[in-house]
Amino acid sequence: MATRTVLKYPDPRLREIAKPVEQVTDEIRALVDDMAETMYASKGCGLAAPQIGVSLRVFVVDCAGEDEPSDLRIFINPEIVESRGTQMWSEGCLSLPGVSEEIKRAERVRVRALDREGRPFELEADGLLAVAIQHELDHLNGVLMIDKLSAFKRRKMGQKLASTAGA
Repeated sequence: MATRTVLKYPDPRLREIAKPVEQVTDEIRALVDDMAETMYASKGCGLAAPQIGVSLRVFVVDCAGEDEPSDLRIFINPEIVESRGTQMWSEGCLSLPGVSEEIKRAERVRVRALDREGRPFELEADGLLAVAIQHELDHLNGVLMIDKLSAFKRRKMGQKLASTAGA
């Protein structure tokens, strides 16, 4: 396992639409292991492959609290098959360091994906897990949380990111 470099906004690779994984191989499992290690080292609760420069439809999440055991979940070729309700959640992003914003998301989602071994599964999620799944799935589609903001908030966040990048 290795820690990878997390791409920072406005790296154009963050805007690419990730390609489906054709087969879950040892290389994909090694990628997942690297992603989990990178996410934990960066103190995040989710990481999508495009955030480390790999344009594949893979993400990992772990929404366990600091005093709880790890709850690592792996999603390969994920798709949301159902969503219900709405919620506002204060989100951050490893590719947009130092900023957070209230983002409107579905309250509950049902996602279909492959696990680390390539087995299909479905999961219904709410709360932080639902938010994390939607956030990471956006990354696979080249969408960033900044895209979900009003023009005014987008400018403000862009200015904050520019000032912290120069610091």
